[in-house]
Amino acid sequence: MPFLLTDEQEQFGRSLDALLTAADTPAVLRAWAAGDHGPGRALWGRLADAGVFALAVPEAYGGVGPLPVEAAVACVELGRHAVPGPVAETLAAGVLLAGAGGPVAEEWLPAIASGAAVVSLTLEGYGPYAPDADAADAVFTVTGDELRLAPGPGEPSASADPARRLFRPEPGGAPVAKGPALRAAARAAGDTAAFATAALALGCGEELLRATVAYVKQRTQFGVPIGSFQAVKHRLADTLLGLEFARPLLYGAAVELASEVSRPGAGSTEGSSGAGTGSAEGSPGSGAAVAAAKVTAGEAGYAAARTALQLHGAVGYTEELDLAWWLRRARPLRDAWGTPSVCRARVLAG
Repeated sequence: MPFLLTDEQEQFGRSLDALLTAADTPAVLRAWAAGDHGPGRALWGRLADAGVFALAVPEAYGGVGPLPVEAAVACVELGRHAVPGPVAETLAAGVLLAGAGGPVAEEWLPAIASGAAVVSLTLEGYGPYAPDADAADAVFTVTGDELRLAPGPGEPSASADPARRLFRPEPGGAPVAKGPALRAAARAAGDTAAFATAALALGCGEELLRATVAYVKQRTQFGVPIGSFQAVKHRLADTLLGLEFARPLLYGAAVELASEVSRPGAGSTEGSSGAGTGSAEGSPGSGAAVAAAKVTAGEAGYAAARTALQLHGAVGYTEELDLAWWLRRARPLRDAWGTPSVCRARVLAG
């Protein structure tokens, strides 16, 4: 049976596209990369008003979720417009804190849903870095069965994307939740972060392809647009195929995640799994589906960046061209929350 978005889901995507088109996200990106988070936080608030961050927060805490399909629609649009900030991490934190429960959930989940809080996090098995921790209101870290609130963002680390800075959170901080259930919550949060990152990568690739198609219609060589050359057509067609093959895997993973949420006993240790950890821990199902979506969308987005750079030529390297911000984003999104090799291993194990 073919998977199709409902009219409401398609309208949600169109409304976000209109909102972000009017927001001039390249200017927001430049300000964010320079350390001015004001425009980005203002845009974050408008996205929250549209319901984006409530999609991962349960109704009991002021959200409307979890709604993975709608979250995929939203993240594709946010990736298409290269919205700065820890989008995937904030959505994952919604899942993590809902699974942890208790006072930490009651304090932070309503703020996440409303957009009042921007959150970053690190999970055991995914590396020590928290994206955009300097702009976050909270940075959560999970080690074993303990959840801690980091006392500070820590020192920055080099990043290929200047608008997605990486930080190693300061150690310490008192535990805000712990127990065996936290391990299952962390695995579910890892799935959510990988899934959202896959959607962001797909949207990034779509915008790179759109911009490249427009450019090759204008750039001329030997008196004709380079888009009329057979080699250029083939390169663009291959890029489009890669993105279109990733799309059903992304929405298939969304359906699998949604079915797992509604399955009796969801949230228990059994049946939970995390993408990109490099282990076969947990059952197959949503974890393997997310890993398949992540590797396919990540590779397709990165291939779109390579195509865009080749067909734009030297102008693609210039920071003055807005395209450069999408080019720099494609590879970090491919590798974040599960590298291609780790995701492939997860798919094979599942």
